Amino acid sequence: MRRIGVVGAGPGGICMGIQLKQAGYDDFIIVEQAAGVGGTWWHNSYPGCACDVPSYLYSFSFEQKNDWPHPYGAQPEIRAYLEQCVERHGLTPHLRLGTRVEAAHWDEAQAVWHLATDRGDVISVDILVSAIGLFNLPAFPDIKGLDSFAGTLFHSARWNHAHDLAGEAVAVIGSAASAVQFVPEIAKVVRQLDIYQRTPNWVRPREGVYSQEQIERFRADPSAVQEERDTVWHWVNTVQTLSDPEILRESTEMCLAHMACVDDPETRRKLTPTYPFGCKRALISNDWYPTFNRPNVKLITDPIAEITTRGVVASDGAERPVDTIILATGFQTARYLSAIDVTGRNRRRLADAWSLGAEAYLGITVSGFPNLFMLYGPNTNNGSIIFQIECQVAYAIRQIRRMDAENLAWIDVKSVVMDGYNRRLQHDLDNVKVWRAGTCRDYYRAPSGRIATQWPHGMDTYRDQTGAPDPDTYEVGSRSAPV
Repeated sequence: MRRIGVVGAGPGGICMGIQLKQAGYDDFIIVEQAAGVGGTWWHNSYPGCACDVPSYLYSFSFEQKNDWPHPYGAQPEIRAYLEQCVERHGLTPHLRLGTRVEAAHWDEAQAVWHLATDRGDVISVDILVSAIGLFNLPAFPDIKGLDSFAGTLFHSARWNHAHDLAGEAVAVIGSAASAVQFVPEIAKVVRQLDIYQRTPNWVRPREGVYSQEQIERFRADPSAVQEERDTVWHWVNTVQTLSDPEILRESTEMCLAHMACVDDPETRRKLTPTYPFGCKRALISNDWYPTFNRPNVKLITDPIAEITTRGVVASDGAERPVDTIILATGFQTARYLSAIDVTGRNRRRLADAWSLGAEAYLGITVSGFPNLFMLYGPNTNNGSIIFQIECQVAYAIRQIRRMDAENLAWIDVKSVVMDGYNRRLQHDLDNVKVWRAGTCRDYYRAPSGRIATQWPHGMDTYRDQTGAPDPDTYEVGSRSAPV
């Protein structure tokens, strides 16, 4: 029986563990740096944290939750659901929590991966599955004097729940996905709130509520759950390609109508993007725009010049003293598995292989790194990542079964196959018109400018591509042959 190592106990690692057990593989370990499971839903616990994918598409198809109270799940609900999946499917004995994998090295002679942890031990596995995804490393801004601030400072992805914001003057640096959710919540309790915005975002209203009658129907009737799931699947699958001009126009008008509630014309102007809808990740909130009508909230768009011991100095030269600074500056999304030290064949580092940006075949396998499968890897971010992960897990297990059937020690995607796939993929990405707009910054791109995160098609296309047989895609080595 092969030993399988999974890094990360978020949705990807949980899905992999469940499906490994379903496929008859029980010799696996899931290593997680946090003290609990959930991944991004463990770490991101800021006030108002919620999902922007409809609830019934943000649960596994094989473990559908039938009692979502809202059309979009809140962080505590999602985390509880993932914890329930772990317990129900018997994953607890496979977990090693509070352990960070710091390095992964391919042993050419033994055809195994050696995982070095922060506890000083080494875990050897035949198959390595990365389930760390995009949102694992918070991004900290390069601002002069950031370390000199004498007050309280923390990143929104590592919320300081021990610190009470009530009555304080607070500066929030950043105005994207997390800020849109937590700013309306903390604005209710702080004395003064300064929001430093680099680029405005398109923000749609969070439409729809479930009536008590609907909730009771979902609980009682599995077919109603499947019907709701199918409805939102087809809607998301249609919208996510950003190819329909009418949908883009309607979305833009919806955002502008939503923004009209902001009383001050100058603030409204500063909140209005100059780039087309879809160029950056569209956000969802009913409370973001109304928050700017509060007398204690100020939008600042002048670039930050420096942080002092007392507060923030913008390019206008004014120092604005604050008690707390919250960094809502997102994640190092393009790092993926290279966030840890990974070396493959011929001691090649993954960070070097990805010097121009992360890339993989189907977002799952990388040439030169045998027996490695990634979940939520490069260019798989779109639609429901839960659906995408299920496709990736099914693909990985199919390859593991092939290795068993053919008595293979290792498989490694051919470089010509991976390169050809990524040339076609980048061509398709270039054809998404709104992503070609040069007037917006987004987390999609590596420093080279290559889009490293997004999937340009529908979820159905990804399902079909990952489900297609591809035995000639790999170089292989048998267990009896030298590696």
